[in-house]
Amino acid sequence: MANIKSAKKRVLIERERNVENNSVKSEIKTYEKKFKAQLATDVAQAEEAYKTLVARLDSAARANVIHQNCADRKKAHYAKLLSDAKASK
Repeated sequence: MANIKSAKKRVLIERERNVENNSVKSEIKTYEKKFKAQLATDVAQAEEAYKTLVARLDSAARANVIHQNCADRKKAHYAKLLSDAKASK
């Protein structure tokens, strides 16, 4: 543990940020699962789930929870899954 007051404060702040970042990442994973589930059943609902997922990814990237390239990569991956599902049905 740190001895200097400012270092102790930084440790506390990082713990708080870590909790918040983990909750955002967990939320993204939840929306990814919802999208995949919708994709398996109904493509129209999957489009709505995709829009929500993209909004959450963009928000997390803006807040530096995830890297912008990671968000772009995930969006491209799920867009491809959506377009493949549309083409097959």
